[in-house]
Amino acid sequence: MAKRVIEGTEVETGSGNVFADLGLHDAEKLKIKSGLVIEISRAIRKIGLTQEEAGQRMGIPQPKVSAMLRGDFANLSERKLMDCLNRLGYDIEIKVKRTRRPVGHLTLAIA
Repeated sequence: MAKRVIEGTEVETGSGNVFADLGLHDAEKLKIKSGLVIEISRAIRKIGLTQEEAGQRMGIPQPKVSAMLRGDFANLSERKLMDCLNRLGYDIEIKVKRTRRPVGHLTLAIA
């Protein structure tokens, strides 16, 4: 990562994954999950649901909705988060393609 000084403060350009920059071992997984949670939050606001209504629609109790919207989503799998988006009226497409690198990566693209 490149470092530079802006107005006397050293700044380091991030990798695009804050979880990796923090050295967390499940960084790719956390990036995907956080992206899904952000979309769920947007959907709930756009539809105008209360946490109780959102929980009923997504099939999870209101306290889990509250925790998720506060950033505590460790107890929810990627699959469950995708199911929540489906239940909020979103389609999810998974695209698998060969990479030129020895190890591939996960990317979340929101349309």
